[in-house]
Amino acid sequence: MTDASATAPRRPGEPALTALGLSAPALDPADASRHTFPGGGRWRTEVPSCEGPEALAVVLKEASRLDVPIHRISQGSGVWMLTDAEITEMVDATAERDIELCLFTGPRGTWDIGGSTRTDSGGAGLRARGHDAVAGCVEDAVRATELGVKCLLVADEGVLWTLHRARAAGLLPADTTLKLSALVGPVNPASFAVYERLGADSINVPSDLTLAHLTEIRRVSATPMDMYIEAPDDLGGYVRMYEVAELIRRGAPLYLKFGLAKAPGIYPYGHHMRELTLATAKERVRRGRLALDLLARHGADGDMAPLGSRLPGAQSRFEVSS
Repeated sequence: MTDASATAPRRPGEPALTALGLSAPALDPADASRHTFPGGGRWRTEVPSCEGPEALAVVLKEASRLDVPIHRISQGSGVWMLTDAEITEMVDATAERDIELCLFTGPRGTWDIGGSTRTDSGGAGLRARGHDAVAGCVEDAVRATELGVKCLLVADEGVLWTLHRARAAGLLPADTTLKLSALVGPVNPASFAVYERLGADSINVPSDLTLAHLTEIRRVSATPMDMYIEAPDDLGGYVRMYEVAELIRRGAPLYLKFGLAKAPGIYPYGHHMRELTLATAKERVRRGRLALDLLARHGADGDMAPLGSRLPGAQSRFEVSS
């Protein structure tokens, strides 16, 4: 008979620290999330900031070389920064491998004429300023879904609610999923629940949330959570590699996002940033391999959701009036 303790997941440094009399307190089962993705599994993977077909090809090649499983690939510059041909190429390449493709919608405050976003406070941040900006996001959503994109990235609560209503009305395909950007991620259970009710199927939370914060959120919502295991510098530059197993235990169902610190920003992308974009795309996949290796070394790499799974499960929503 196999000793269960020999195969149970272990925490970083646990055997050596225990031998030195410095073992950590036992994990509290009450802190663990009881939720999973539909179809099984407690975690999925995402490679963000994949800004076009060429970067996508680099990600797919490197993922194959390093044997990194990918559930979702996301882009940050926006639908409007891609031609129809580029979107179609990305849709075809990800569909061939059963990977979800998520593209960002429309104009947002950091790129328009709003001076408040340049202040120390950040002003209105990533929100869509005015009717025209919302209209641009809707235009992007309709165009992208008509070209076969099934996941849309959103950074404004009004746009989120509008796209959810459009989905409910049949103006967008019923299986379109809406992902809330890390740039506006909620930091408490109440706001997390509000974004779920506004239509979010997947919600980015800031990478500086504590483990206790994740447990608090999971007590009110089962909506999939996205979290940078390594965050870009403009989101704090946090690196939480050694916490991955505990992030999954508390935050499941959880997308592990493989970001990259100490790298220049690339939004909005253009060919003038080609070499940097391709190099950072390749390194994000390598960062994913490092995180997966760490999980494997600790015996905590089980419960990955099946590749090709993308739907979020049942959600609580505000009522959409006719």
